[in-house]
Amino acid sequence: MTNVTVSKSISKTADTATNALRDIKPPIEISSPWIWLWWTLGALALLGLICLIVWLLKKNKANVPVAPLIPAHVRARQKLDEALALISQPKPFCIAVSDTIRAYLEERFTFRAPERTTEEFLHELASTDLLLPDQKESLGEFLKRCDLVKFARYEPGEAELRELHNSALRLIEETVPLEQTINGASNNATQPPPIPAASSIANRKSQI
Repeated sequence: MTNVTVSKSISKTADTATNALRDIKPPIEISSPWIWLWWTLGALALLGLICLIVWLLKKNKANVPVAPLIPAHVRARQKLDEALALISQPKPFCIAVSDTIRAYLEERFTFRAPERTTEEFLHELASTDLLLPDQKESLGEFLKRCDLVKFARYEPGEAELRELHNSALRLIEETVPLEQTINGASNNATQPPPIPAASSIANRKSQI
């Protein structure tokens, strides 16, 4: 009898201990199938907003007016006009005028001019048909006269400097592209109609 009582007591104690170790289980959340729909709609709305922003940016960029490119001969004439402010200083004036002509020829004919010495430049120019023979000869004389002032300390008078300036202007006028001449892009009503480049004009004696 005693053994049975002890056994029941042990069993009851074990059951009590087991129940004491068990905790209350939290509620199990059952996800609603609609939540995936809302997530999908939200993602699509975000994607649509991004596409709209990109489209508006491209549209605004396309509507920005593009500044027209200034032709090489127009910019060269502007630089020659600015060089007149240096006419009382022979060396800076000749540097400005000769550099303007070299840069213009480089852009007009895709010819590497500014990095070369006058001798190298004229030697390479002689083997091309970028200019007429008389224009090449006159350009060579123009650059050599500028070099005398730049490197040989020769100081010409204002009249000679203006002659160099006018020679540079004539070279530009003689090499204005034909399409620019037709469209009136030379923007110089006081000058005679410019002559196109050597490839499209008859031989004409340059006065450089």
